Amino acid sequence: MMVDLRNSNVHVFAPATVANVVCGFDILGFALDEPGDEVIMQRTQESGVRIASITGDDGRLPLDPAKNTVSACVQHLLTHLGMENIGVSITLHKHMPIGSGMGSSAASTVAGLFAINELLGTPLSRAQLLPFAIKGEELACGHGHADNVAPALLGGFTLIRSYEPLDVISLPVPTELHCSVVFPHVDVPTREARRMIRNKVELKDAVVQWGNIAGLVSGLYTSDYALIGRSMEDVLIEPTRAILIPEFYALRQLAMQAGALSFGISGSGPSVFAFTRSRELATQITSRIQEHLDKAGIGSNGYVSGVNATGPKKL
Repeated sequence: MMVDLRNSNVHVFAPATVANVVCGFDILGFALDEPGDEVIMQRTQESGVRIASITGDDGRLPLDPAKNTVSACVQHLLTHLGMENIGVSITLHKHMPIGSGMGSSAASTVAGLFAINELLGTPLSRAQLLPFAIKGEELACGHGHADNVAPALLGGFTLIRSYEPLDVISLPVPTELHCSVVFPHVDVPTREARRMIRNKVELKDAVVQWGNIAGLVSGLYTSDYALIGRSMEDVLIEPTRAILIPEFYALRQLAMQAGALSFGISGSGPSVFAFTRSRELATQITSRIQEHLDKAGIGSNGYVSGVNATGPKKL
């Protein structure tokens, strides 16, 4: 494999994501235009991967290269390429909240992997980087799922058809589709949210879920917004996780009455999101949800975005 070592530094952005997309637990996700994380990576004379600094994390993320998902995945990639003696320094700028349910660890990991790949002259395709990103999710939350890292790395809407072997499919995005995302300032750790999920489900519930996943995928291919909206129902995961999110059902009623196509939990929460057919409506729904949370004494971050088709990019 030919590797170009002439590059000395690179600055990369990788986007936040919405995983599960209500009915597609661990298999569906899409990328957002904002927020996201940035990585600045520089070649060093000294071998090995080190974290120079992290901003925006309030000191919550480890600087130990073996424990930080960004540096650990970069080191894993270099070892895979037989280039473990190469030295790099990483500066990570967190521009999205940790534990938000918007793929915070995935954005950082993808930014790091994209950066090292660019620094080496892109020896690997984005698809080839994906298994390394999944390793980062395993380190971050104990489970190597791809519904955040796949859209963060590939952009757009992604479907994980299979994990063994890994088979990821990019889905079309209807042109009018926009998204409102609100992060309430409450703590819902991913590991704990995952432990609450049932290990066994009723067959009748599984049938409902299968139908909704198929309906959502069909709606994306045909730009059938009504089908997208009515397919985004979760009878397996949401009833349990909604308990952890204050005002969830009131927020859903507010969004749907305002004209949203659908409403649900982003990833493991506590962020919630709504699909709309215009940016204007997504902006209105974001404001209304934040106003409702504010009256309930809960602070929040609000975002309005299209579906990000590009994924990570150099800055």
